[in-house]
Amino acid sequence: MSTEILIIDDNADIRNILNDLISDAGYKTRVAANYNQALKEIDKKLPEVAIIDVKLDKGDNDGIELLSHIKQKNKDIPVIIISGHANIEMAVKSLKSGAFEFIQKPFDKERLMNFVKRASENYELLKQNNYLQTKLFHSFELIGSSNNITKINEQIQKVSNTESRVFICGPTGSGKELIARKIHKISNRKNKPFIILNGALLDAKKYEQELFGKEKEDGSISYGALEKSSGGILLIDEVTEIPLETQSKILRVLTDQKFKRLNGNNDINVDVRLICSSSKDLKEEIIIGNFREDLYHRLNVFEINIKPLNERISDIPLLIKYFSKKISENYNIKELEIDNNDSYILNHNWHGNVRELRNLIERIAILQPDSKEKISNIIKESLKNDGFTDKITENNLSIPLKEAREKFEKEYLTIQLKKFNGNISKTASFVGMERSALHRKLKGLGIKEFN
Repeated sequence: MSTEILIIDDNADIRNILNDLISDAGYKTRVAANYNQALKEIDKKLPEVAIIDVKLDKGDNDGIELLSHIKQKNKDIPVIIISGHANIEMAVKSLKSGAFEFIQKPFDKERLMNFVKRASENYELLKQNNYLQTKLFHSFELIGSSNNITKINEQIQKVSNTESRVFICGPTGSGKELIARKIHKISNRKNKPFIILNGALLDAKKYEQELFGKEKEDGSISYGALEKSSGGILLIDEVTEIPLETQSKILRVLTDQKFKRLNGNNDINVDVRLICSSSKDLKEEIIIGNFREDLYHRLNVFEINIKPLNERISDIPLLIKYFSKKISENYNIKELEIDNNDSYILNHNWHGNVRELRNLIERIAILQPDSKEKISNIIKESLKNDGFTDKITENNLSIPLKEAREKFEKEYLTIQLKKFNGNISKTASFVGMERSALHRKLKGLGIKEFN
């Protein structure tokens, strides 16, 4: 544990007690005995957590001034205010000024250390979230010009500043987490935690502990995702993986906004906005008994559906350009010259969706080809096991020529329509047909036109 904590108190006995207590728990510490010392320590190096006495040598509220000073430098740093002359007014003032917690002297050691632990964890989570904002490939913009992406961006703008629960549906790798992060980024909760709980990665036996937390026999507390995300947003990814027993408990949390930790007796009140996502059809999961219908209706206040990448082919060129640029910056190489109209790319099934495309572009960058031809060969080699050409070969060699030709035309024109986002004129121009002839051909092949 490497969190550095600054202890500010003019009482030497209290200062030493706090220093010993926190150091013994494995944290790094710095101390300041008065207001001026505290200013020097803060300006020299910002702590990751601060514990400040309200009344120092400068005046009654000088601890609040130090709190404000820290927050001006970094609003994410948790500050615990302590006071031997506490009253409700002072507590309210501290919390309104941005204090993480307020505790009265003489303080309970276990309670104080629980505050310290929570503050440290909270800061680490915020640091991780800030890192993700600059991480390779991470963007708060949905890349694409398809109708689906345009609609989703509009939905995000409408729902972000509400408190409505959101349900995001879409296949694995399509961008569900990105949608949730973008909602958080522009919501009223943007300065509060964004926590992810991935149901698919959790052992069913540990789900409740990860969600609700646990009170241990030694008095320590393991905080769950609900408490960690209080004030902010909790994303439950692959929500269909939640055990049925736990689903009923979540339903109660949604109703009452409170719960009990495992082994705990006291109700814990939280203020959490919930976003859920799934790659499965929840209505089917309800029918087969894997998901509670009443919970589904509670969660699905506002639904966002993101389509698989092979149904929004017009987004692929923009994604290639975006990933190529990001990769060139990260690897400090010349931006990759990838043919956006490469047939292998456009006709690939993309079972892994955007994530698979991103991985392909990164693979090309790692291999560092020095020509377009070599890039094309890497693409063919990478996608050959699931490419359009292979599908045609496997599926059509055993059927009559006429039937094979019709099947090919249907698949080909469907792909081109998707590529041009349903635009008949652009599709007709690309395939070399008159617009009216294309209309007749689509009708004859049973292909529905779409916008």
